[in-house]
Amino acid sequence: MKHKPIIIVAGEPNSIFLEIFFKTFKLNKFKSPLILIASKEIMILQMEALKFKIEINLLKFNGKSLSKLSKNKINLINVDFHQTNAFDSISFKSKKYIEKSFDVALNLIRLNISKKLINGPISKKFFLKKQFFGITEYLGNKTQSKNVAMLIYNKYLSVCPLTTHIPLKSVAKQITKKNIIDKILLINEFYIKKLKIRPRIAITGLNPHCESRSLLDEDKQIIVPSINILKNKNLLIDGPFPADTVFLKNNRKKYDLIVGMYHDQVLTPMKTLFEYDAINITIGLPFIRISPDHGPNESMMGKNLSNPKSLFEAIKFLDNR
Repeated sequence: MKHKPIIIVAGEPNSIFLEIFFKTFKLNKFKSPLILIASKEIMILQMEALKFKIEINLLKFNGKSLSKLSKNKINLINVDFHQTNAFDSISFKSKKYIEKSFDVALNLIRLNISKKLINGPISKKFFLKKQFFGITEYLGNKTQSKNVAMLIYNKYLSVCPLTTHIPLKSVAKQITKKNIIDKILLINEFYIKKLKIRPRIAITGLNPHCESRSLLDEDKQIIVPSINILKNKNLLIDGPFPADTVFLKNNRKKYDLIVGMYHDQVLTPMKTLFEYDAINITIGLPFIRISPDHGPNESMMGKNLSNPKSLFEAIKFLDNR
């Protein structure tokens, strides 16, 4: 098979993901076959509720080999999950189902059936254990990958939060030279090897206007020395820049990537600029993992109004690699 399949873990069963998957699948514009790991029961319930008619090719997977894939049907590995309605409230009930879905996906990857993984939205509140801030860290732990990074990718501009889903009060403790240098080297290597680009990188400061009156001035004592070390390693990197001005049009157009110190510092302007036209790539795993840049969005379940753009772009990105 010329194009290896793309593995898709549907994630939280009570979300908008299957709706946008059905919409994306109907476009049928991909070279790579898709393998969906989900509940057949939930799929049928949601297809009926949303008025989609797509045939299912139920795959047999015994942990070692996989039955034949179809181009025109949804290739499904069923993971049992039972509920009466097409849509219900998110709860702890889906925890074991999601965990089993990831285990099946990682087994397929270990067997080299694919090195491409997409997962639908996961409720951090109900699925993740306290030691994991997000799926980035969860998959890092499952694959024993110590240095991982979150890249929110768009071909015109991407961002990376140095710290991910942690409380704001905990951010400063995670701002270290090692953390900055390791993550930026990891992303720089990804751009060069996978995207064939030597990226132009901007890095923000931690404090407003990159100024602090405290004894520990993170911008001057940690971020500036880290940038100098990376420049000496021949990276195209500048900063630190105030986060409130680096995203201005004439500033951002100089860079391929903006690295921020915490989640909302870079995710808020990114989503304002591109909305759904961005994908979340986990870098540092032994495979490429992407999550469409949206959550479960319970308020939109069953309305058939959700935009599939982010999932389409995630599949398109992997389809060309």
